[in-house]
Amino acid sequence: MTAPGGVTERLTAFVQALREQGVPAGPSETVDAAAALEVLGFDDRELVREGLAAALVRRGGQRAVFDAAFDLYFPAGVGVPELAREDRPRDAEELREALAEALAAGDEQALAQLAGIAVEMLGEYGSGSGPGGGFSAHQTLDRLQPQTLIVRVLAAIRAGGGGEEFTDRLTRDEVRRRVESFRGRVRTEARRRAAEVRGRDRVARHAIAPAADRVDFLIASRAQLAELRRTVQPLSRKLATRLAARRKRTTRGQIDLRRTLRRSLSTGGVPVRPAFRHRRPSRPEIVLLCDLSGSVAGFANFTMLLVQALRDQFSKVRVFAFVDSTDEVTHLVTSGAADPERLGARILEEAAVVRWDGHSDYGGALRQFREKWLDAVGPRTSVLVLGDARTNGGDPNLDAVRAIRDRARHVYWLNPERRALWSTGDSAALAYADLVPMHECRNVQQLGTLVTRLLPS
Repeated sequence: MTAPGGVTERLTAFVQALREQGVPAGPSETVDAAAALEVLGFDDRELVREGLAAALVRRGGQRAVFDAAFDLYFPAGVGVPELAREDRPRDAEELREALAEALAAGDEQALAQLAGIAVEMLGEYGSGSGPGGGFSAHQTLDRLQPQTLIVRVLAAIRAGGGGEEFTDRLTRDEVRRRVESFRGRVRTEARRRAAEVRGRDRVARHAIAPAADRVDFLIASRAQLAELRRTVQPLSRKLATRLAARRKRTTRGQIDLRRTLRRSLSTGGVPVRPAFRHRRPSRPEIVLLCDLSGSVAGFANFTMLLVQALRDQFSKVRVFAFVDSTDEVTHLVTSGAADPERLGARILEEAAVVRWDGHSDYGGALRQFREKWLDAVGPRTSVLVLGDARTNGGDPNLDAVRAIRDRARHVYWLNPERRALWSTGDSAALAYADLVPMHECRNVQQLGTLVTRLLPS
């Protein structure tokens, strides 16, 4: 590892980069990290990585952010990789041959070296050292196409006898894992080289993917949505604790003046021990009305899974989904056997949520809910509407929203779009927001905050 010249400055900049990406590392964690560096030194880079991770990472889902930032601020080397200067493949095809051999052998050291060579040979754009130049992982991988080597690698493994030890499917999965790992090495190397040109702080700010709880629902990839689904159970435990604690606090009602004054007689008229009118503890009812069209579906699916995990906190849960037609999907969501990976697909397959073209129809969906299921809403019910309020030019049916609002205890609309986009194009967000409170809810962090703040105790 390249030992930093100014350790204090490098560590401080590293921690600041983590904070900007949503890793809450404060002064005490920074002091712990400095103490770890003092003990570990800089001889073993992976030992330093694990030591700093133990001091700075506090929650699940943050390790990927930590590793990406660590590779920028504590790089394995500087400049062009040594092998890329001398003994390197002559062209892209020769590089692909070497990569196929390393993938077949599972040689981690060779794969790390080939990633550096690939970025040097194929990733530079503009003038690498100029203001408009740099290194691109996307360009490198587009030119190298490592995913097309799977068949060649499988053939090499079988020729070496590997096919006798594993089934073809397991072998193929392992090769795919190795290819994806190599792609990650290329991304890391491209960030390192780009940071030398453009500055570590700038690259850390723009090139490191945020922690899972800060990924926008609307732009999350399939891999990121899968990572978000893995955060449901830890998040639900945290939110359940908060809701239970708040419910316990609010069982104490207003001060009972008569009883307080009676108690004060024993202290000479000083109300030392106030008496309260205790509220009867009760759990709220919740109704979800979820748009499952397009990219909004990822947001709705995650929220339904969260409510499923929190269902013990509510006296009753009912869930309704719609695209251009509405149907109740409570049995699919609240079932203990619900598969998080297939919840959205099952709803689309088994529920009558698509009637015509599969484009969202808020007016029609709200009309159906009002006509068929309005009795699901009562004076103890909190209704959460999940959707971007984009009506595709149709009637927003504000009367149906008024009818739901007038029956419910609370109605909140959670919108995964940026507030700046509300009521642009075919969005009726501001029209709905005039009737019920609408909140921007773009990521898991915002959703967790809203759930604990908005739901009654």
